[in-house]
Amino acid sequence: MKIHREGTTILLLLFLMLVALNVPIWLFMPPYALPIIFTSISGVAYLFVFNFFRCPKRNYKGERKNMVVSSVDGHVVAIEKVMENEYLKKEAIMLSVFMSPFNVHANWYPIDGTVEYVRHHKGRFLSAYLPKASIENERSTVGMITETGERIMARQIAGAMARRIVTYARKGARANIDGHLGFIKFGSRVDLFVPVDSEILVKMKQTVKGGVTPVAKLFPQSEIK
Repeated sequence: MKIHREGTTILLLLFLMLVALNVPIWLFMPPYALPIIFTSISGVAYLFVFNFFRCPKRNYKGERKNMVVSSVDGHVVAIEKVMENEYLKKEAIMLSVFMSPFNVHANWYPIDGTVEYVRHHKGRFLSAYLPKASIENERSTVGMITETGERIMARQIAGAMARRIVTYARKGARANIDGHLGFIKFGSRVDLFVPVDSEILVKMKQTVKGGVTPVAKLFPQSEIK
């Protein structure tokens, strides 16, 4: 299992810190029951963080044309029509996926196409479950256009626990479903905004996988006769 580059330094520092704490306990705190308990707790904590930064390699094998694929692992917490005023500047379907601390936290591009817009917004750290978190929390917005001319938007949202959003996408860069858009540390959510005439392929509370699960199908006007 590959470890994401965002986690290598954290895991190394955590390992050194736990070693520094455990060695004196084994040397100066007999009997062995207490050191064993402390080391076991340390091991569980390290494995939890290790698991959080895992980064499986994924290659989308389905139809790519006009398909929107989930950017993250998690479960669907919102599917609703909203007014999107930042990039699309029109009504859109917002599809939100919440990530728990146990999910993979790499963020994949949801489409094949080109990045047109990238912007980071400072904000609050409300629970990512709350609807207003999409516009009030710390967040990064990535606007993309497909090869058939349809525009969609992805919004990385920080939550009460997640306070570090990393965005790799840059304006003019190539978007690829198999590539990483960014990373959100320690849980949160990603909102995808697609045209209102899109076919939504998932349901509320459904579990999805980033770079694997199709979530919507687009119907470009240029292809409608």
